[in-house]
Amino acid sequence: MSSLKGFFKDTIIYGIAAVLPRAVNILLTRLHTGKLETDKFAENTWYFVFAAYFIGFLTFGLETAFFRFFTKEKEKGKIVSTSFITLTITIAIFLLTLLLFNDQFAQWLGFSNPQHLKILTLVTALDTFVVIPYAYLRVTNKPVKFASYKIINILIYAFFNLFFLWFVPYALNHNIGLPEFIFKHYRETPTVVYIFIANLIASFITFLLLLPYMLKFKLEFDSALLRKMLNYGIPIMIGTLAYVTNENLDKLLLRDVIGDSQMGIYAACYKLGVFMTLYVMAFRLGAEPFFFNEASKENAKETYAIIMKWFTIIGALFMLMVVVYINIPARLLLARAEYFEALAIVPIILLANLFLGVYNNLSVWYKLTDRTRFGMYFSVLGAILTIGLNLFLIKKYGYMASAWATLVAYGT
Repeated sequence: MSSLKGFFKDTIIYGIAAVLPRAVNILLTRLHTGKLETDKFAENTWYFVFAAYFIGFLTFGLETAFFRFFTKEKEKGKIVSTSFITLTITIAIFLLTLLLFNDQFAQWLGFSNPQHLKILTLVTALDTFVVIPYAYLRVTNKPVKFASYKIINILIYAFFNLFFLWFVPYALNHNIGLPEFIFKHYRETPTVVYIFIANLIASFITFLLLLPYMLKFKLEFDSALLRKMLNYGIPIMIGTLAYVTNENLDKLLLRDVIGDSQMGIYAACYKLGVFMTLYVMAFRLGAEPFFFNEASKENAKETYAIIMKWFTIIGALFMLMVVVYINIPARLLLARAEYFEALAIVPIILLANLFLGVYNNLSVWYKLTDRTRFGMYFSVLGAILTIGLNLFLIKKYGYMASAWATLVAYGT
């Protein structure tokens, strides 16, 4: 029982780390939907979709591999150092490639402005750098520090969103004194770009705060260890990319098939499904290191079963509450009436995310038995369903097809 108490205590702290940033992001949805037309909101969504793909690829599944090897290997410092050096080399190649050929990649990926991709490249690099420091805090049972850095990051992001999207135009309209270069830059720059700039500032400051955790370890690289970690992590990377596809391909296809405006409306209402995502994420942040640390105990399976039961019960009740009162968050968070059009997708997305949480619980078996290829198989199957259902049904059913495809993929 003591291990369960520790699990629930850590999960509450990790829950704050997961819920508060997402909650602030949800609140920012009102600011974004108020300041951006539906097609510009689609552009904002496009940016963050590719951010998820880039980070999923660049980390090579090393975050989960880090948990696995850190808990079973004796030379902890070598695991930290090898992981961090590997990601540093990967990031350097990524930066060099995308910054040198920025215009070509922007055109190929469908960015309306190459500068958007340049900002995204820098943000992705910074966010990838902090993957191992964050994992180190989790695996060494430092949930308070982990939560603190997550909260600092989102507060910086929120501050600069409010500064650029609300305060600067307010100051401009009310003759409040600000340096002229700020007003000049504001007039010449599309509003959506300031969301990206706020993201870049927050990521850079977080990187500076977390870097010292890596610098205290001796720099040593073990190629044999890396091969073992990659053998474990690559299937997880493929599974992660498949998951990102399940989460985001619908938005990419909607933009191409039915236009920016409809994609923006769908993406805004999809964010209301984040309430279940918050619950699942808070649980996962506490559960993943807990499951690895508990694996060697005799009653591990019974402990996992108890956790699974209560996760499902609480999740189902939480979903019911959100569905019954969905009009309240919708009125609070969607600033323009045209966004209300897609509210019918919210119950579907909530249930899909609950299924995803159940899957995350069940996935512990292949992570603990080093059979991560099964996670890859399951995720790729989900991605194939997502791709197929969206391609065949979007033209006829619009964004409702995308919502149902998400449910089928996660439910399968």
